[in-house]
Amino acid sequence: MRIICKISLLSFFLQIYCSSSAQTIAAGYDHCLAICNDNTVKAWGYNSNGQLGNGTIVDSDIPVQVSSLIGITAVAGGENHSIALKNNGTVWAWGRNIDGELGNGNNTESHVPVQVSGLTGVIAISSKGGMFSLALKNNGTIWAWGNNNTGQLGNGNTVNSNIPIQVSTLVGITSICAATNHSLALKSDGTVWAWGLNLDGELGNGTNIMSHVPIQVTSLSGIIAITTSGSSSLAIKNDGTVWAWGRNLFGQLGNGNNIDSNIPIQVYSLSSIIAIAGGACHFLALKSDGSVWAWGYNINGQLGIGNTSNRNIPVQVSPLTGIVSISAGGNNSIALNNTGQVWTWGSNENGELGNGTIGIGTESHIPIQVLTLCSVAIGENENSDPVSISVYPNPNNGTFLLSISSTHPLKNELSIFNILGDKISSLFITNQTSIIDLSNNPNGIYFLVVKTEMGTFTEKLIIQR
Repeated sequence: MRIICKISLLSFFLQIYCSSSAQTIAAGYDHCLAICNDNTVKAWGYNSNGQLGNGTIVDSDIPVQVSSLIGITAVAGGENHSIALKNNGTVWAWGRNIDGELGNGNNTESHVPVQVSGLTGVIAISSKGGMFSLALKNNGTIWAWGNNNTGQLGNGNTVNSNIPIQVSTLVGITSICAATNHSLALKSDGTVWAWGLNLDGELGNGTNIMSHVPIQVTSLSGIIAITTSGSSSLAIKNDGTVWAWGRNLFGQLGNGNNIDSNIPIQVYSLSSIIAIAGGACHFLALKSDGSVWAWGYNINGQLGIGNTSNRNIPVQVSPLTGIVSISAGGNNSIALNNTGQVWTWGSNENGELGNGTIGIGTESHIPIQVLTLCSVAIGENENSDPVSISVYPNPNNGTFLLSISSTHPLKNELSIFNILGDKISSLFITNQTSIIDLSNNPNGIYFLVVKTEMGTFTEKLIIQR
């Protein structure tokens, strides 16, 4: 089983001299990815098919530069391939291509990024450790390519495709997640849809029958985020609670037992959750206070609790604080804090921890810091300029506090777009904090695009009443 969904971070910090800061993290099954402050990409870990994108097939226990990628806003890792989203809405891929994972019209692997055929206007990507990928367009449609042996491409058959094809019937989508052999999508109305393999109830519709087209997950509403593990699925409700369904052999449903469920059940004791991530058989959850919680399979210490005991209820990952983004690989985990530092824990057989060690016996059962990740050289007498953008609360009812921190004078242009890419408002922000009122707009996903002297930054906004 091989799995991971990318979760984005949109604020970043520069430090004097050399920093190890990143602004977005993601994990494949045995490799990890990070977007640096200059919107280039670093990768480390397993590289059997060139999934690190540096022109070789040599594993790396420290971050290496992905060739020729600039202007990247999102990354995702598959089983042995990787994908990236550029700021012009195109998608690029590299690594294994036997099943058409690169989406470029052939089945020849590439050790450097190649463009996915025919995709434009893309706003989100996912390739959680499997051999296929999903892309969400700005018109709310989903496109899929790669392996399709269980109908995970969602087009009504089980034929692989080496070019993107549209997922049947789905529109108005705001979020996507590709698992090993099934897929999830979140609609703007807060409902969740699933397709693909269903042996363990991963489609959450009360049956164990696979579906080659999307079907609605039972009894879920008010959902604001989704993720998957190998054969399990997870969702956050707008009240901050977490719900799970599917396989539960290792306690990955987090409800205190090890019994599979083909309908959503509540994860024990979790509240105020703002982000979730899934590995092969374990899950992570990020609380609004910056703490991280984990449960499920733990043979390599991927829960980060100092031992290798499986847990069927969430336990806190210690000593992590100030975390703003999480991701999970097959048997490893990764987190990003509010100063741009990246922390990893779990398996290190292929250098997944990125700390300069590699091999069986070098795993870590507690978080350790990834070093020499994204170096930013700043002169000795120059001032660093930390910039951070935040929205509170998020989700909200349409009225929220926008905060921008910068040492430069604030002359920031704010543009607000809906999920279809239509600009619905624009204004200039001259104060560090501003109350923004979008209460006349319907529920759904919106994007705040803020232009500062340090660059352009995007934040996802969720209106959910």
